[in-house]
Amino acid sequence: MTHTVPVTNQVWDQVIQDIADYVINFTPTTEEAFTTAQYTLFDAIGCGFLALKFPECTKLMGPIVEGTVVPNGCRVPGTDFVLDPVQAAFNIGCMNRWLDFNDTWLGKEWGHPSDNLAAILAAAEYRSTLNVKEGKAPLTMRDVLIALIKAYEIQGVIALENSFNRVGLDHVVLVKVASTAVVAQLLGGTRDQILAAVSNAWLDGQSLRTYRHFPNTGSRKSWAAGDAASRAVRLSLFALKGEMGYPSVLTTPVWGFYDVAFKGQQFKFQRPYGSYVMEHVLFKVSYPAEYHAQTAVECAIKLHPQIKDKLDLVDSITITTHESAIRIIDKKGKLQNPADRDHCIQYMTAIGMLYGDLAAEHYEDEVALKDTRIDTLRAKMVCVEAPQYSLDYLDPEKRSIANSIKVKYTDGTCSEDVEVQYPIGHRRRRQEAIPFLSQKFSDSIRATKLSADSTKRIEQLYNNDKEFLATTVPAFMALFSLAK
Repeated sequence: MTHTVPVTNQVWDQVIQDIADYVINFTPTTEEAFTTAQYTLFDAIGCGFLALKFPECTKLMGPIVEGTVVPNGCRVPGTDFVLDPVQAAFNIGCMNRWLDFNDTWLGKEWGHPSDNLAAILAAAEYRSTLNVKEGKAPLTMRDVLIALIKAYEIQGVIALENSFNRVGLDHVVLVKVASTAVVAQLLGGTRDQILAAVSNAWLDGQSLRTYRHFPNTGSRKSWAAGDAASRAVRLSLFALKGEMGYPSVLTTPVWGFYDVAFKGQQFKFQRPYGSYVMEHVLFKVSYPAEYHAQTAVECAIKLHPQIKDKLDLVDSITITTHESAIRIIDKKGKLQNPADRDHCIQYMTAIGMLYGDLAAEHYEDEVALKDTRIDTLRAKMVCVEAPQYSLDYLDPEKRSIANSIKVKYTDGTCSEDVEVQYPIGHRRRRQEAIPFLSQKFSDSIRATKLSADSTKRIEQLYNNDKEFLATTVPAFMALFSLAK
């Protein structure tokens, strides 16, 4: 049962109106958007499966109170948890994001749009349960993809021209706002209810980026998206109960978001909402690494054959990169934990050079504290900005994430200058990436405790677009669940 939101005479901020009208009125039509969305969905779930091997992740999962039973609750892929939709969204978001291996979006703000999947899956299963009780049809995976395309677009379009990191805020604010909008709509919210829910998402005190940067880099960056997703579901449920909204939450002088949190500046927009972000999203195909370093890792692995037997002869290593990489992941000195290491371009580059690969296990203490060669190489690295790389990074026609590496040896010789402009998960290399993306998911599903029948059925859906789109959300979630 839904309730009417209290009427207000205030005019709603245009930014909030635009978001609400987009989720209500827009229907994606391009094949590329739906195909890419399907890949992002399976990829994010696969990333979550891989994270279930790490106790630091799984200790945060499950019900808030151990032993809580939720009849007709929402399932968490790869586990036997059946939770309320708010806690389910946290669980799914935590595991999907834990290894920093899910997709990425880069603009003046950064982020991981598939973080929105957590709220969408939980809300879609919850809404389906309500529908069945009322004698209505459950939602299908096509409905989920439509919501996912819209959430990507809201998060990504705002991120193109608005830097939250420069005012110290974390990008998960955009996960919360985007998820709130699409979840409120998925749950059957009216325009007034969607407006109210989104306004409350902006009204929240937003997460600081402290946990992503030296000297405080820590594991919260791996569960922050799950926290934002769970908050989105909660705020949407409040709105459907008639909880009021705040029409000028962004623009109110002194007390509004712009004055309090954005240095008085209003948001800028490069383009209207459509399906641009989904069509251009960046996949992490090969390496669980902060995206600004993906091409640096590719360069390092190309250099591995020649450097692995000449480590004692390395004099210096120059990483030529773009401004954002220098601001976020250029780190010297001691690294405290895996979260610190996977946000250090020098560490990731050193691993690529030493091992010819980069996996999540390389960030753990077992490697980092025992292999002294890593810090020896790091100490010889310097990062320099290439102005053209920085320009191409923001160019909407390019959106490159370029890095190049050159090694100088003590005998005066140098390696070639190895450059990679676009990582394998970039739209310009999408066809090259698809086989590796599929293999990534296949490997992840085999790391779970799912039954052979479930695994076979999931692989059938992965390879049959028409059947996948028609599958109901409860049937889909049941395939991924260990719950009896």
